[in-house]
Amino acid sequence: MRAIVQRVTKARVVSNGKLTGEIGKGILVLAGFEEGDTLQDLEWMAKKIVSLRVFSDERGLMNLSALDVNGGILVVSQFTLFASYKKGNRPSFTKAAKPETAIPLYENFIRNLSKYLGREVATGVFGAHMEVELVNEGPVTVYMDSKNPE
Repeated sequence: MRAIVQRVTKARVVSNGKLTGEIGKGILVLAGFEEGDTLQDLEWMAKKIVSLRVFSDERGLMNLSALDVNGGILVVSQFTLFASYKKGNRPSFTKAAKPETAIPLYENFIRNLSKYLGREVATGVFGAHMEVELVNEGPVTVYMDSKNPE
């Protein structure tokens, strides 16, 4: 599993003209899944994201997590995180999990995030065309890969 984690002051997702998810201060997660992902990958990623210290404390140091600041989490599926661009100029997405595999992974990941955050997380619509609006604070953007946890 791969994720782009962005600290935001606000973020929202619109699909087919309908608002599907929105948060104020918190974390926007662009989440991509591959065929080899396991429940352990999802669990590790959810724990890590909820506990990731990317929010500033009173001294301006990134010492606080989404839990500490009562921040929201918005999750958007993003199969393009598995793009291969080594040959030619058109990316290939063959490493991304097919929907029949990715949807259960996505749903499980959302359940894990909600469990560790202690409340529901906002989401986009899996596989849909979406418009994602965000204000990246900092900017703070972190790339995470469950297969390379360092």
